[in-house]
Amino acid sequence: MLDITFIRENPDVVRAALKNKNREGTVDLDRVLVLADERKMLAGQVAEINRQRGVAADARDADAGRKLKDDLKAAEERQQAVEKELVAMLIKIPNIPSVDTPVGPDESGNVVVREWGDIPTFSFAPKAHWDIGRDLGIIDSEKAAEVSGARFTYLKGDLALMQFALIQFAMSVLTSQSELEKVIAEAGLTAVPKPFVPVIVPVMIKKPVQVRMARFMTPEEHYLFPEDDMMLVGSAEHTLGPLHMDETITEDRLPLRYVGYSTAFRREAGSYGKDTKGILRQHQFDKIEVESFAKPEDGRVEQDFLVAVQEYLMRQLKLPHRSVLICTGDMGFPDMRQIDIETWMPGQDTYRETHSSDYVGGFQARRLNTKVKRADGSNEPVHMNDATIFAIGRTLIAILENYQQEDGTVAVPEVLRPFMAGKAKIEKVIL
Repeated sequence: MLDITFIRENPDVVRAALKNKNREGTVDLDRVLVLADERKMLAGQVAEINRQRGVAADARDADAGRKLKDDLKAAEERQQAVEKELVAMLIKIPNIPSVDTPVGPDESGNVVVREWGDIPTFSFAPKAHWDIGRDLGIIDSEKAAEVSGARFTYLKGDLALMQFALIQFAMSVLTSQSELEKVIAEAGLTAVPKPFVPVIVPVMIKKPVQVRMARFMTPEEHYLFPEDDMMLVGSAEHTLGPLHMDETITEDRLPLRYVGYSTAFRREAGSYGKDTKGILRQHQFDKIEVESFAKPEDGRVEQDFLVAVQEYLMRQLKLPHRSVLICTGDMGFPDMRQIDIETWMPGQDTYRETHSSDYVGGFQARRLNTKVKRADGSNEPVHMNDATIFAIGRTLIAILENYQQEDGTVAVPEVLRPFMAGKAKIEKVIL
């Protein structure tokens, strides 16, 4: 949520954000400013009535006291009504994009900022991962459809082992100060190499908390349980972000970094008939996500650090990829700067999104009431970042398609072999 003082002082900037994020007409900004002024006036009025009540009490003026009590009740009821209407409008205003965010209507406005790796060539026609998975018996979507329905799958054999190898590999880097020092040095950054704290997160979240996260989860796209006022998370970040909800953190403790692993769930209702083959777009999938809480002056550097971690891990896996600065019309509601990583998928002859990194500044923290306490005693919202370390299903796809061999097997990336008992290739499941 934006600070009302910022909105009052920069209405044209806010209107531009509404327009460029394709949210023009969703909120009446003039009404917001009127309500903000009325809220301020009512706060002063309530304070003055309370002062007068104190005077009347000292003078033992019962008649004046009764009238002031009625006046206070009326003022407080109006104050509550104004506050409710104002907050309902404020939460509809998106974050302001950073100055380097491209203005564009949709993904066509995104800009590639870095590329790494050569697109592989094969002496044979490369297969898509669903064919590789079927031929090796490591992906079984047919039986999963019988058991659970479309967009579910069984991962078997070496592919299941590789999923756990990816988790262990990621954790070995993220929890190691020496590895993070290497990441920072290679990227030429000034971030501190403070390790991440591993977290197994809840996969259900209360709806009011999700609203405070500003990652709106609709019934069309997510699994909701209205009778419990709960929903299944669509990413580990949904329950990582509120870890310090309603808390104040002293600045000497920042940054605080967490890496969370979870199963996530999405209806994918908007993708009917799209990407129905394989494991690219599933109702149930697994992700490793990070969440960072930093001092406001360090927030942008923190995002650059998280992107450097993502790129480092992908280089270690030797997967061709590119980093993309996301434009205003394609970025998330709470994001002020978003960078995605797209990885080359030879079997599909295209790049596919595998990672996202979202710098949200103090936008979420203001809603979550997560503050930093400065050395001078002042408080302000912390700045938050979240990022994908591995969308595991999509990373497995990239490995299957980039490392496929002519004999039908799949080579295991060298960096994962220590986590797979030295196994060098994925072979056919023999039952």
